[in-house]
Amino acid sequence: MTITASCGGPPENTLPSDPTSVNRPAQSDDDSAGQERVYATRRAKMVDSQLAGRDIRNQRVLDALRRVPRHRFVPPRIRDDAYADSPLPIGNGQTISQPYIVALMTQLVDPQPQDRVLDVGTGSGYQAAVLAELVKNVYSIEIVAPLARDAEARLKSLGYQNIHVRHGDGYAGWPSEAPFDAIVVAAAPDHVPPALIEQLAPGGKLVIPIGDRFQSLILIEKQDNGSVTRRNVAPVMFVPMTGEAEK
Repeated sequence: MTITASCGGPPENTLPSDPTSVNRPAQSDDDSAGQERVYATRRAKMVDSQLAGRDIRNQRVLDALRRVPRHRFVPPRIRDDAYADSPLPIGNGQTISQPYIVALMTQLVDPQPQDRVLDVGTGSGYQAAVLAELVKNVYSIEIVAPLARDAEARLKSLGYQNIHVRHGDGYAGWPSEAPFDAIVVAAAPDHVPPALIEQLAPGGKLVIPIGDRFQSLILIEKQDNGSVTRRNVAPVMFVPMTGEAEK
């Protein structure tokens, strides 16, 4: 089975700065509260059927996915599809990854409450939000400037204070904040960026899609002596990593 997911992309793409502001209907407080209850029901069903119903067994990860309102990370016109198990467009030619791949990648790095995590490919901020429910601090980097700007504003509006977003090339990681206990990468280079290995703490885990036409989701673990092991997890389809990774 090939898992599809997508995030990140070329910096020259531009759309309105806040894709969630497009065609937003006016709602009364009662209407909004009622709609939020509908979304909460759909979110619970998503977790039970698409995640727990498959191979997501980490209860903390499942609970995080129950809490994060995925519909707030997609444009209003497609919010009714927010809890389907598929990627969705978020503007700038990019997509939000399917819920299963977000859950799987999170489970693979097994984030702990005091961890510092690097999220490469912020996109709309959904993966960062899931991680923020589980760890002390999330450092999220996005190569597409409008996406980075909008994700930062969205995450702040949702009350996340432990997510730090910056515009930059994730191939280089975030050296000033390293080392990281876990690194989650949502775009595919054809090799593992050396900087990410360097910035991974001993005992840390890195999950990344690797490949061009054919990609594999890879789990890398750094040992206490600095050596690394790697394991192929599943075939996947991500957008290519851009920037330095293309050279």
